[in-house]
Amino acid sequence: MSVEPIIGRYLTVTIQGAPRRIYFEEAGQGRPVLCLHTAGADTRQWRHLMNDASVTENHRLIAFDMPWHGKSLPPEGFETQEYLLTTEAYIETVLAVIDGLDLDRPILAGCSMGGRIALQLAALHGHKFSGFIAIEASDFQPAWYDIDWFHRPDAHGGEMGAALVSANISPYAPKSERWNTLWMFMQSGPGVFRGDLSFYTRDDSLIGRLGQINTSKTPVHLLVGAYDLTCTPEDAARTARAIPGATIAVMDELGHFPMSEHPEGFRPFFVAALEKMTRSRAAAA
Repeated sequence: MSVEPIIGRYLTVTIQGAPRRIYFEEAGQGRPVLCLHTAGADTRQWRHLMNDASVTENHRLIAFDMPWHGKSLPPEGFETQEYLLTTEAYIETVLAVIDGLDLDRPILAGCSMGGRIALQLAALHGHKFSGFIAIEASDFQPAWYDIDWFHRPDAHGGEMGAALVSANISPYAPKSERWNTLWMFMQSGPGVFRGDLSFYTRDDSLIGRLGQINTSKTPVHLLVGAYDLTCTPEDAARTARAIPGATIAVMDELGHFPMSEHPEGFRPFFVAALEKMTRSRAAAA
């Protein structure tokens, strides 16, 4: 029998003029690292790193469920709304959580849509952070699939989403973690994966903002899996080249959900990224 060190709580913030009750988990102490989940998922994607004592010894890892995801309920009246995530709402949510938890210039680590919004925040609000770890992140990825398949009356949206996710998981991922990852998407609320992908596949505003990122003040490091079909290593490399001073690492045996699908394979890349943020901060000082 064992009790994990992860602590879960709720934070109420105001987003788009209305209250939102946000569920978040944290573990560790020291430098804050705010971790963002992928489209259609939740904080469980980060559980392995949050249970890694060697990571949390000097870092306070914090992960939260976006509204409509995991344990963060949709807003009042959601039954009359169509959920479509926007860049503006996403940025406002991340900043509200930072202010609500009184985080002093945290490192921001986001994967997939979380990596995309990390780069948006690097361009527009870089001074609020001490570094960015953008995982499976690129400037823009138009859909090579029909996102409406993830919210139809004649198809199970969660299982359809899991099918897309499965194609983006590395063949090196342990079978148990592949299925744990797929289960999160099978549990996604109706239309949530589609609403997230609307943001991910239709908003190309980041392309014109990449040159605004000042990596001398807030370092940017991209991580990309070699088996990612949605954000390929070529996509991530193109994005890194557009950000003066950004660095990138290709993870040979990983896919689009590295911290969840293959935590042991992802760990050394994540630890190296944290060390890179620390070195950059020391150099700046």
